[in-house]
Amino acid sequence: MQPATILFDLDGTLTDPGLGITNAIAYALAEAGMPVPPREALYRFIGPPLLPEFQAVYGVDEAGARALLADFRVYFSDRGIWENRVYDGVPEMLAALRDAGCRLLLATGKPEHFAVQILERFGLAPYFTAVAGSAEDERNAAKDQVIALALSRAGAGPAGAVMVGDRLHDVRGAHAHGIPALGVLYGYGTRAELEAAGADGLAETVADIPRLLLGGA
Repeated sequence: MQPATILFDLDGTLTDPGLGITNAIAYALAEAGMPVPPREALYRFIGPPLLPEFQAVYGVDEAGARALLADFRVYFSDRGIWENRVYDGVPEMLAALRDAGCRLLLATGKPEHFAVQILERFGLAPYFTAVAGSAEDERNAAKDQVIALALSRAGAGPAGAVMVGDRLHDVRGAHAHGIPALGVLYGYGTRAELEAAGADGLAETVADIPRLLLGGA
């Protein structure tokens, strides 16, 4: 049975923000006088809330993490937000799901005003019934929290819903509400990560998403 409601992650699922996010983190580290590792080492920051990730990776306290986040936002809000691209086939995928009668929601840990700007800039906003993201200070950034907010704004419940995302946080956040999760393998999470998190299915390509969710439709 096809889902009535499909929740989508943004980074690594609908768009590839790798250049902008890693450039912004490199800028923040340089401003703090910290070593800047190769870009590939910074991909881990794409997906999870940044404050706890900064604390875990760099051993800073909350004040230090917030200082890094502030510098991250200096670069990201001016340049990094647009160092981004829509994955090939995403508009067609969203259109197919919408035309099949599915209600589409965005649930992202990214600050909501950035998410709205990105959807509007890339022409994806019309596909979504509701958008939910975190506050500017990353309050309510956990995936289970933004999923709850998206469902509430759409007047929907978890029954008949599915989450689509590329990281373990998407899977765990969905499962916290009893919602199955479809992991995508073209983003920033690995097959091993998604399988270990308990993903209910895996899509290797964007085109696989409607095929898997609509049962071949």
